Amino acid sequence: MSVLPDSGASRAVLVGTSRYEHLEQLPAVSNNLRAFADLLCGPLSLQLPARHVTVVEDPVAAHTVVGAVRQAAAEATDTLVVYFAGHGLVDAQDQLSLALPHTEFGRVETGLPYDWLRQVLLLDSQAERHVVVLDCCYSGLALGRMGAGSPLADQAAVEGSFLLAAAAETRTALAPVGQTYTAFTGALLDTLRRGIPGGPALLDLAAVYRHVRLTLEARGHPVPQARDRNSGAQVALGRNHADLPAAPAPAAPGVDAGGRPWPDPRGIRTVTGFFTALADVRVVSGLTQQAVSERSAGRISAGAVSCLLNRSTLPATWSTTAAYLLACGVPRDQITQWQAVWQQLRARAASAQASGPAASEGGEPEKKRAWPGRFSVFRRERGY
Repeated sequence: MSVLPDSGASRAVLVGTSRYEHLEQLPAVSNNLRAFADLLCGPLSLQLPARHVTVVEDPVAAHTVVGAVRQAAAEATDTLVVYFAGHGLVDAQDQLSLALPHTEFGRVETGLPYDWLRQVLLLDSQAERHVVVLDCCYSGLALGRMGAGSPLADQAAVEGSFLLAAAAETRTALAPVGQTYTAFTGALLDTLRRGIPGGPALLDLAAVYRHVRLTLEARGHPVPQARDRNSGAQVALGRNHADLPAAPAPAAPGVDAGGRPWPDPRGIRTVTGFFTALADVRVVSGLTQQAVSERSAGRISAGAVSCLLNRSTLPATWSTTAAYLLACGVPRDQITQWQAVWQQLRARAASAQASGPAASEGGEPEKKRAWPGRFSVFRRERGY
């Protein structure tokens, strides 16, 4: 069964190198990072809070990347997304190395061994699930190995994860001239933005991989690889907006006659995740805020709907939330599940407040914003 991660308990670390001293430049990588970060925070994907997305652009040292991944791995309890775009090289032991701005061919100490990140995910991560996306390629002799079935995905796999790796064999295939994004990431972004006509309600990684693969094959680009460990393919990166019901939810509140793919409250772990899923209910219903108010028979106004969906703290009483869910058309048995989650989150918040200093949602330490404005705190170093 596909699952949409709780946005409050999930984290993403996006790493990319576009400026190189000794390797070919990849200007599209910078666009990749911005677009992917915006997507993960937006309504077409996971709707992660901006503070939960760390962007590391043109890192000057390997420990910068490892540190960012380790911090996110310690904070995420639901899903951790790790993305890299740039040059990928193969060392003398046939191990994958991620190229940084100062990386040189033949000098292993100038790159970032992927295994360092893999060990962080294996040994230090608190996340239940991992999504690893590698948009990189080899060069020279390694290109041939990759095209012949190199075990890139096997090298990078992590238990309880899904790995999506671009198998680009030529420079043009990785970053077509004149294109905004690299070929692989461009196809991935397009799939998440547009959805998959006739696809599943949730864009789980299995469906995303199949669609991206078919897209790249049709364009004559090398096809990606994928590895699934412990049902990682069931993790969804967003709702399939190409397959949302066109008509509003059934007229009778609380009756799900259309069998709509309502958000599952049982996967909610945090307050942020609660409100993200609550807003998603209205999207699935096909109703406007005014229509929700009208269907509630006056129990909740359009303004109250807006206030409810834009809160950052749980409401003290359940009645408004119940009226909203019922008016959207959520079945009554699911509303009972929603109420149980609301009660659990309130009890947890009360316990945390009574225990001392305020903790962030889910008992996690509050993380400083990793990407103020348009750039990461790991800012690009100039003057290479």
